[in-house]
Amino acid sequence: MLPALILALAALGLALLRLLAYRRQLNDMALALEETPAQSNLPLTVELDSAPARRLCRAVNRRLEEGRRLRMEALKGERELRYTMVCVSHDIRTPLAGAMGYLQLLEEEPERRAEYLGIVQKRLEDLNGLLDQLFLYTRLLNEPQPLECGETAALPPLWDALAEFYPRLEAAGIAPELRFDRENMAVWADPAALARVYRNLIANALRHGGGGLRVSGTAEGLVFFNPLGPGPRPDPEHLFDRFYQSSPARGGGGAGLGLAIVRELMERMGGEASARLTGGGLEIRLSFARIS
Repeated sequence: MLPALILALAALGLALLRLLAYRRQLNDMALALEETPAQSNLPLTVELDSAPARRLCRAVNRRLEEGRRLRMEALKGERELRYTMVCVSHDIRTPLAGAMGYLQLLEEEPERRAEYLGIVQKRLEDLNGLLDQLFLYTRLLNEPQPLECGETAALPPLWDALAEFYPRLEAAGIAPELRFDRENMAVWADPAALARVYRNLIANALRHGGGGLRVSGTAEGLVFFNPLGPGPRPDPEHLFDRFYQSSPARGGGGAGLGLAIVRELMERMGGEASARLTGGGLEIRLSFARIS
């Protein structure tokens, strides 16, 4: 009887010691959580050789890591929002200030009414295009659903885009050079998105090119090439970044979103947009997903 009682008391003592160890470990973990700064990367540790304790520690550390990740994403989003607001406010003010300046000149020199009204109209068209790009880019970032892609004729949307830009191409003295393996090229794309890609690439060539545009197409995809004029050369590695401008002066009447939209749309369609400097100009290649 006595040995059994001694064993029972020993087992009870061990259980109490283990319970005290659990209590001390929980107190240590609570103290660490209370005293560790929220931005700390220090994980919790467990001293007990116990599967439940280790599981609890891992679960708490996962939650801490997820909280840190969410805070970092929030800080990144905050920084990007501030950067976006600075860029957008600059780009919106530029055409507005130009339009207001020429309206003031119109009051002082009414004899040049037609000339100044034409300039004001151009500034407002630039502003309208800028707001259109900003709206589209914001919508793309906030609408993750895929585009409605299918086998699409590659060239008809290009003819439409070139016709739309014909007055500006003619004014710039640019006669597009077109080279295609065949007229019935088909790609895997969303027709509306493909048309937007073409328009943005033509607008980019007009705004930043040195005069000239060549579009070629093969089974591998389409290539837009335009010579570059004097001035800073674009960095192909950053060309598709939003708000990227090759010139620190941020000139040219754009917001640096046109090519960012091209990349986003191409990726949404399962393709890719890439760029390189070659032959004294800029080459932008569109690679499409294979048609199944």
